[in-house]
Amino acid sequence: MTILNAHGQPRRRRRCQLSVPASNTKMIEKAAGSGVDHVFLDLEDACAPNQKVGARDNIIDALHNLDWGETVRCVRINDTGTQWCHDDVISIVEKAGDKVDCFMLTKPYDASDVQFVDKLLTQLELKLGLKKKIGLELLIEETLGLQNVEEIASSTPRLEAMVFGMGDYSASQGLDFDAIYGPDYKYPGDVFHYAKFRVAMAARARGIDAIDGPFGNIRNTDAYRESCLQARALGMVGKWALHPTQIEHAQDIFTPNLEKIDEARKLTEAYRESEAQGQGAVMIDGKFADAATVRLYANTLDLADLYGL
Repeated sequence: MTILNAHGQPRRRRRCQLSVPASNTKMIEKAAGSGVDHVFLDLEDACAPNQKVGARDNIIDALHNLDWGETVRCVRINDTGTQWCHDDVISIVEKAGDKVDCFMLTKPYDASDVQFVDKLLTQLELKLGLKKKIGLELLIEETLGLQNVEEIASSTPRLEAMVFGMGDYSASQGLDFDAIYGPDYKYPGDVFHYAKFRVAMAARARGIDAIDGPFGNIRNTDAYRESCLQARALGMVGKWALHPTQIEHAQDIFTPNLEKIDEARKLTEAYRESEAQGQGAVMIDGKFADAATVRLYANTLDLADLYGL
């Protein structure tokens, strides 16, 4: 059974989104067999300008000829201010539109950037008679995009997820990493907390997924797991992986604990029974359940349903 979000788009598994250069066919083949929740084939930063056009054919071939299993198939396209964006969408949809699940748009500055891609997809779907609607994911990675994140989140019902991209955001904000992480001074707290919180809040307000972006120190799996935990604490449902070794850690952290699922089901059922009898809050095995806590439990149970737990 397909689970839908608040806007009628499919709820997709996004515990881990694996970044794969669209110019590298060997990496694409490995990604298809990795069993990861979500793969995005990257036409943007991972491809040099002279590789971008040819890499589209790699994506089309991979979508048609590789066995992706249940992995979400996404294509990360170039932003609307480039000469590639328009043809990124047209070439992929015209030749493999029934094989792609989502497009990931980079650097939306405001709603108009999203609506450009949305209308282009609508025209292609009508022209080609596609039966399923292609989803959109957005990479919030510019200060202006963050400033307009609420407007962007409300730009189209096609939108399924927003990702916080700290790399380009750092440049856009003019962050000083010597001051943030240097030996003489360390910024107190997480310099990205506010930006992540805003992205997560805007996404949750619209009933779509919030995803945390990349973690560059691939060898430091402990720090990667900590970053996943921090993102989960903010209501994000997944994180990027830049290397296959990060996959298992993200999918573990963002999978609800079975004991927590059982507890949520038990307490929710007890509260519903009490409510049906005209009563209110209940205590079961020393645990308290009322209308507010049942709403919290619903987040766990929704994810449990999505992951078949």
